Amino acid sequence: MKKNFTWILQDRDWLPVLQSGEDSQNDAALGLAVKTKERTKKPSMYKVLMLNDDYTPMEFVIYVLESFFNKSTDEATRIMLHVHQRGIGLCGVFTYEVAETKVSQTMDLARKHDHPLQCTIEKDGIGEED
Repeated sequence: MKKNFTWILQDRDWLPVLQSGEDSQNDAALGLAVKTKERTKKPSMYKVLMLNDDYTPMEFVIYVLESFFNKSTDEATRIMLHVHQRGIGLCGVFTYEVAETKVSQTMDLARKHDHPLQCTIEKDGIGEED
């Protein structure tokens, strides 16, 4: 949801005031300079999760994490071991389009090498105002 702010000129400075409907019209009628600006909502973020399987080589998983998720070898190894031991692990948090692209790249490369590696996308609820 976009929030409308009214900007009023006071002592040569523009000050934001949350628009409350009729007040901005009254301010304009009183001769105050009024400027309205819409604030855009930040895009929702999505987690890319990697699922464990018993067939994809660990080295391949590390390669994927380094190549598509820009992880260092140490971080990729840590994530790979987490996925191996717990069954699922976080590769990163991205906007939907970026997350979708990374999952697609991972799964396409896995299929090309006949590996059953799977990744999923899940909405990240941290910091959301609904």
